[in-house]
Amino acid sequence: MKGAVKSLALLLAAGSALAQMRALGMPGKSPLVTFRIIFTAGSAADPMDQPGLAYLTAMMLANGGTKDLTYRQVSDALYPMAASVDAQVDKEMSTFRGTTHIDNLRAYYKLLRGMLLDPGWRAEDFTRVKEDAIDAIRVGLRANDEELGKEALYANIYDGTPYGHYQLGTVSSLEKISLDDCKLFYRNQYSQNHLILGLSGGYPANFLEAVKKDFRTLPAGGGFRPREKPPSLIEGNRLVVVEKDTRSVAISMGFPITCLRGSADYPALLVASSYLGQHRMSGGVLYDQMREQRGLNYGDYSYIEYFPNGMYLMEPSPNLARRYQIFQIWIRPVEPANAKFALRLGLYELNKLIQDGIPEDGFEQTRDFLSKYVNFLTRTQSAALGYGLDSLYYFIPNYSTYLRTALAKMTVQQVNTAIRRHLRSDRLVIAAVAQDGEALKRELASGDPSPMHYNAPKPAAITEEDKIVEKWPLNLNADSIVVAPAKAIFQ
Repeated sequence: MKGAVKSLALLLAAGSALAQMRALGMPGKSPLVTFRIIFTAGSAADPMDQPGLAYLTAMMLANGGTKDLTYRQVSDALYPMAASVDAQVDKEMSTFRGTTHIDNLRAYYKLLRGMLLDPGWRAEDFTRVKEDAIDAIRVGLRANDEELGKEALYANIYDGTPYGHYQLGTVSSLEKISLDDCKLFYRNQYSQNHLILGLSGGYPANFLEAVKKDFRTLPAGGGFRPREKPPSLIEGNRLVVVEKDTRSVAISMGFPITCLRGSADYPALLVASSYLGQHRMSGGVLYDQMREQRGLNYGDYSYIEYFPNGMYLMEPSPNLARRYQIFQIWIRPVEPANAKFALRLGLYELNKLIQDGIPEDGFEQTRDFLSKYVNFLTRTQSAALGYGLDSLYYFIPNYSTYLRTALAKMTVQQVNTAIRRHLRSDRLVIAAVAQDGEALKRELASGDPSPMHYNAPKPAAITEEDKIVEKWPLNLNADSIVVAPAKAIFQ
């Protein structure tokens, strides 16, 4: 706990203590030059009555041209370079990314510099960007059961805090935000003390200093930020059911944790999470017990850091660093008849890990996997730069070195201690996306058994274990379950 408190204190102090921009250069021999420019002004900096303002501001910079060039002219100029500029907005970070060939570096950077330091702020671009954002919620997120459920989970856990709204905001808020609001947010938040410059590849020796000089034209200090407020304690299990027209039930569950990168327990807890359910990998306990042994769904995984768009990605995107994280289990969609059993099985396996710990052979295999997997995460120039910038944010060494060093001297006892310190199988939030919300509410509020029925005989060990799982307590009642239509989520 002391390590977690120390890490959080460093993060909280960073915004006020660092009056200067930070920069990370990773020079190399590649003919490609990669930019990652981060402003630590994500959605957590949104005014409480304007969720989505940070997102719209970043999208206006990435998709709105410069003072001298329209968005179409910028796009036309980037096209022959086979290059682009895109933006990613999370709670603490708004990140602008792009890669160009060294032959086009000067021309590309001139465009990038204009977009970020001298943006166009055209009304027609703002209308387009706002409509795209609203459609991303109405048509994109709400149509995606798995991502919708996970974002509903986060919103419930962080309700009442600056993390309590979706990064894109809400439809009603987006509709009210004006172009002047974005300009004001830009003036207040896009400042040197919120800036982390990242550059990698075969750029000239003096190029990073020239970039730093350009960005020193930004204000030295940032403006108002919402009051820091950690998520409240979860007194008992609670469930939010998002109701929509769907054939299956997608389930997520989790609770806040104090363990961040840089915390003493982070590497050990990462081993525990990977052992329980490494994302999109077949070696995890959840995957084996839920998919392989029982055929419930496509896969089941666990996380100790935010991982959006998991149904599309094999590994997480960098530059999603946060001051607060949750432990999460993601149960991919199951047949409605099996939803209660699947939820019970997920809780049963989590409780089993807490009670029994990770076995020695499982620890060794998982530790060896992560020691190699970290190289996979940072295999591209852009990803290596992204992880390097995250390490700068978290005040830790290079992520690969940091993790491999910790894994090399780790013991199974350290992992099991971290499990008992940070994980629990009660006092958590559950989110489910289902067609008949009221029916699911009645079913999950009931303590009735939920036996599994298989199309073919199962081994005796499975059927005997099922007898325990089908009665596993969910500790839910009608008062702890809320049903909301999908069209009302982030509205």
